[in-house]
Amino acid sequence: MKLLEFLKRERKKSASVAKERLQIIVAHQRSQRGQPDYMPMLERELLEVIRRYVQVDDDAINISLDSEDNCSVLELNVTLPKGSPG
Repeated sequence: MKLLEFLKRERKKSASVAKERLQIIVAHQRSQRGQPDYMPMLERELLEVIRRYVQVDDDAINISLDSEDNCSVLELNVTLPKGSPG
């Protein structure tokens, strides 16, 4: 009986992990609505430039564009690996 209980617990855990991942994907897609068409290309090019100096994963860069009134702010966040200079 403990084996069945163990298997049932694992399903709940994997279901909650899948739900969390789906929420992240949906939030990411929603955040990209209304962004200029050039943003994905800009993100790829910035990642290429950063990789000239340090090896980072594709998901290590996060770019957001906020606009208020007549001012736009481009925010760039890069997660650097441990042990990198800086």
